[in-house]
Amino acid sequence: MGRPRAFDEDEAVRSAVELFGGRAYDGVSVDDLVSSLGVHRNSLYKTFGSKRGLYLIALRRHLAEDVRPLVDALGGASDAAAALRLVTTADLRLLLLATIERAPVDEEVASEVAAALAAVDQAIADALGVPADLAAALTASALGILLRGNPGNAAVALARHLDPSA
Repeated sequence: MGRPRAFDEDEAVRSAVELFGGRAYDGVSVDDLVSSLGVHRNSLYKTFGSKRGLYLIALRRHLAEDVRPLVDALGGASDAAAALRLVTTADLRLLLLATIERAPVDEEVASEVAAALAAVDQAIADALGVPADLAAALTASALGILLRGNPGNAAVALARHLDPSA
């Protein structure tokens, strides 16, 4: 019989979300994970299988705890400016990094990312009563604003253009 786990798996996954969301998959080594999560290397491998295994669990946690609430909130968006504000104020760092870095080379990540983005697009389309391609364009604009690193100024400018009363 093995020793009881000396770390909180849930807390380790939460920390991994932050770590991967801040530095991306390739920017995080196994040594970084071991020191940041407070787990032994053997425990990390035994619990998560690999760095990639932990990454997938962290990505799914991020999608469930950060992206899903955004999708739910988007259902109440009254106009494009409101939807834009919701997307550009959400914590989507890991989703963005997964989209850029891992999705092109990892089919499982690509599938998770595509489903999450499709859910965002659909929530916008449903809330605003617009075609799916227009909703996807709004999602892409919002994510582009986040990628540029100035969500406040760019989002305000675009929201003002979309809704002059904002």
